[in-house]
Amino acid sequence: MLRALLACLLLSACASPLPEADPAMAWVELRGQVSDIFMADRLDGVRTADGRYFQVTPGAHRLEARYDFEISGGGTGLFGDSQHLRCTLLVRYDAFQAGQRYVFEARSLGFQPQGWLRDEQGKTLARAEATRCI
Repeated sequence: MLRALLACLLLSACASPLPEADPAMAWVELRGQVSDIFMADRLDGVRTADGRYFQVTPGAHRLEARYDFEISGGGTGLFGDSQHLRCTLLVRYDAFQAGQRYVFEARSLGFQPQGWLRDEQGKTLARAEATRCI
């Protein structure tokens, strides 16, 4: 039920166009695996208005994103069924620059979520920390 609600919210958000990037700020795109849900949640501890991106002032920031992904039990029956895991991925970066684009990327490896902040050239700038997994 909750996953269906999140999917509906994501689809409704996708229906509206993204705003123009402010050249005085840095733009952070979120990118996850196709089957997963990866959405912006908090910027410096304050809930974001749009889960599709972060737009931040130059300097240091703390980005939090919700990451929902499916894990497989690998067998049959009650403990072999697929399950969903929701984690918060947190990344801190001290040098966001105005006019630059960044990618906050997430993927899962089994039960373990992983995330990175990368620049436009794909260089890893910071590694995300997974917290509050349920």
